Amino acid sequence: MKKRQARHGGAGLICLALMTAISGCHSQPPPPPVSPTTAASANLPAINGQKAIELRRNQSGTGVTPEFLSATLLPGRGMNVFQITAYLPGRGEVPLLASPSLQEAVGVLNGGPDDQHGNKSFSFGGAFLVPFANRIIGPVTKDRATGEEVVAAKWHGRTIHLLANWHGKMPGAPLHAMHGDLLDQKATSVNVTPEVDQSSAEATYYLPADGRWFSDNTVKINVALSRETFTATVTVTNSGRQPEPVGVGWHPYFQLPSGSRANGRLHIPGDMRAVVNNYDDVFPTGELVPVAGTEYDFTAPDGAPLPNRLVDDMFTDLKRDAQGHAVSEIRDLATNYGLRVTAMTPHIRAIQAYSPVNKSFIALEPQFNYGDPFGKEWHGEDTGMVTLAPGESVTWQVQLQLFQPSSADLVKAPHLNAP
Repeated sequence: MKKRQARHGGAGLICLALMTAISGCHSQPPPPPVSPTTAASANLPAINGQKAIELRRNQSGTGVTPEFLSATLLPGRGMNVFQITAYLPGRGEVPLLASPSLQEAVGVLNGGPDDQHGNKSFSFGGAFLVPFANRIIGPVTKDRATGEEVVAAKWHGRTIHLLANWHGKMPGAPLHAMHGDLLDQKATSVNVTPEVDQSSAEATYYLPADGRWFSDNTVKINVALSRETFTATVTVTNSGRQPEPVGVGWHPYFQLPSGSRANGRLHIPGDMRAVVNNYDDVFPTGELVPVAGTEYDFTAPDGAPLPNRLVDDMFTDLKRDAQGHAVSEIRDLATNYGLRVTAMTPHIRAIQAYSPVNKSFIALEPQFNYGDPFGKEWHGEDTGMVTLAPGESVTWQVQLQLFQPSSADLVKAPHLNAP
């Protein structure tokens, strides 16, 4: 299977808990069973039939610098990064993502009316978005076989029908497709690698086209945890017979440790913002406008405060450092907390930011594609989808690093090499 730079087109002991059995996906032949890995100290619940995974390390520093301690992952829900914790000086172990308890999640991620097609997966934690991120808009009809409402999407003269799994809250808000097909998927295989310096977990998923996408896809998601970094890598391979467009994204809800949105400062290296029709539908109009001089200008190195209104905006024209990385940062001035979010791969063309005024989180979403990437409103502009021929692969990678804002300009944490 060949891999290429796809072209654009339209310290401590590791505690692990892993599922005891994994079922197959869709129409692909069932995979062989996965050998169970267990630890006496771990007793995590199963969600969608597969046990959660926890990568955990003991605090190894002197207590004066922050460090990552754990990552909890849900292989039964598309490898959702349910929680990340870190040691913060003066505060101890602190959750970095806005999520309920795992036991509460068992009741929420249940496939019920509020969780159809895995929608609740992108309401907390950090869902991976494949084969597209954000929204896809189009004519809505009913699938003759299932009776489900679907959205028509066209690419290079071919039409598919995506599940219409989302709409705004206002009466009559139009249905559309949201955040891809991975949200409620079970892994076909999982491998956990405990190491002293860095532990990792990798899950594989199979997404058949089934008329819902332009080709079959095999998706590998690797999450690696060390003292200094949290790194997520998604590799999508076109395992079908047709060329296809692919978008990849991540939807993490980063919690401000102080619990106050007013303490937050946001840096996004994007000079342009996508205009939307309103902040209920959040449909792009196809217009990109400069952020300079507006309340959406987060380009200052130390960031800027969030406006006293809902932020649900996509930023593009990303500026990159000498390594080709696009680096965003979240700061909480009340807790001397900083989180660096580095987009490691050049295909990440956009960053969606979402932060309601009555919440204390900032969802920062690095993604390949613009919202509604096939939409006529873009007038043929490159919207970030990556074209894969059969057998080709593309990689999305993002790395998190902790820092203390008071010393951020003096100490620059090293980057891992991009793929």
